[in-house]
Amino acid sequence: MKRHLFFCTAAAAALACSLSFAQAVAERPAAAQVDGIFARWTASTPGCAVGVAVAGAPVLERAYGMANLADDVPNSAETIFEAGSVSKQFTAAAVLLLARDGKLSLDDPVRKYLPELPAYAEYEVPLTIRHMLTHTSGLRDWGELAGIAGWPRGSRVHTHDHVLDIASRQRALNFTPGTNWSYSNTGYNLAAIIVSRVSGQPFAEFSQERIFKPLGMTRTSWRDDYTRVVRHRAIAYEPSAGGYREEMPFENVHGNGGLLTTVGDLLRWNENFVSPKVGDQAFLADEQTPGHFNDGRPHDYALGLYVRTYRGVREVSHSGATAGYRAFLARYPDQRLSVAVLCNAASANPTQYAHAVATAYAGSAFTATEPSPAAGGRAAAAAPFSPDAADLPSYPGRYTNDEAETELTIALDSGALVVKRRPGTVLAMHATGKDAFMVPSLGAVTFRRDGRGEVTGFSLKLDRVWDLRFQRRP
Repeated sequence: MKRHLFFCTAAAAALACSLSFAQAVAERPAAAQVDGIFARWTASTPGCAVGVAVAGAPVLERAYGMANLADDVPNSAETIFEAGSVSKQFTAAAVLLLARDGKLSLDDPVRKYLPELPAYAEYEVPLTIRHMLTHTSGLRDWGELAGIAGWPRGSRVHTHDHVLDIASRQRALNFTPGTNWSYSNTGYNLAAIIVSRVSGQPFAEFSQERIFKPLGMTRTSWRDDYTRVVRHRAIAYEPSAGGYREEMPFENVHGNGGLLTTVGDLLRWNENFVSPKVGDQAFLADEQTPGHFNDGRPHDYALGLYVRTYRGVREVSHSGATAGYRAFLARYPDQRLSVAVLCNAASANPTQYAHAVATAYAGSAFTATEPSPAAGGRAAAAAPFSPDAADLPSYPGRYTNDEAETELTIALDSGALVVKRRPGTVLAMHATGKDAFMVPSLGAVTFRRDGRGEVTGFSLKLDRVWDLRFQRRP
């Protein structure tokens, strides 16, 4: 289950092969530390794989826990996991390659390639491809919209046709493009569709031809057909009473996530940012340059990558989570250090593991401590609120929204308000203020009234859907 690889071949980079025997010996304590970081993952649990590269050469690839609990198959360094949103940087790279080919511009309006989308003419600026890749588009997240309708991700086989259909029905954005930041998978799924339309190839085929094959990422592909048999793939799990249950991504959407890969292949990709085989220096600079808002304010998201610091050290990274898979890929440019962690356990924390691994290999570089929250920085818990009993009868009714293609019923049940959704979901409503309620598994509900004080509808707010308006049916 554990493998430690140290490479120094003629094909390796000269700098990598300059690692001395003394340096290799010095890595042995770090490898032992890595075992301790992943010690909780055993032959009776799912687990993780980890890869480390120093100066462009892989110095460690190990695996822990099981890839398949039913058949007692252990994870290995060659096990294929799903990388969740770590995948986004590859989608951005595909778009950038087409831009370098002169076939599109990141500042093109999205409707040039996806005329199915609304024009959103009421906003001051057009929605562009760059907005989608930097999460400044304002596009509502299709997964949250589907969840409102009772079909959250994993409950049906969503496809790119579903994503485009959902996006085409949205009459509003969360905000004017370029004025705010909201993580949206929708933008990356639409970007994958654009790559297919512009290149004339399926997105998965384009990625293989232009990215994976040139980099020798022979065990990497897109989960564009969830029924496809993928050899040496880990099953994903989540904890349950008495052990674990399978938690697999039964959907065909990809580009936002859906990358099937290994830690070794991810290390090859990270090295491309130093010694490019795919793209050129301008391509690499574009992908790693953090974006900015329309007014010039910077943010820390580039194109599928966060550009931040960790304990005072520059870090280019992204995390990922889909179904029971968890992932983190990081690069520390100043230390020429890369760390990849892929897990098939929903309870795993690959970001924490990767940071611990990075510290094991370059501990002296991480001299700063993470800033402590400022005193009083955490918002005080809202005081309990009890709605006026006389107001309760004004809320029940049937409320519809055609953008999410759903109807929700507000009802009184034993004197308490609940939300009912077909076929049999009942959700409790907890008052947070006048006409305001929090509904677990749904979002924040704020009722709207007309000039006479009659309830006419409500606004639903979630993390990635900011103001979805429901109208009350007569």
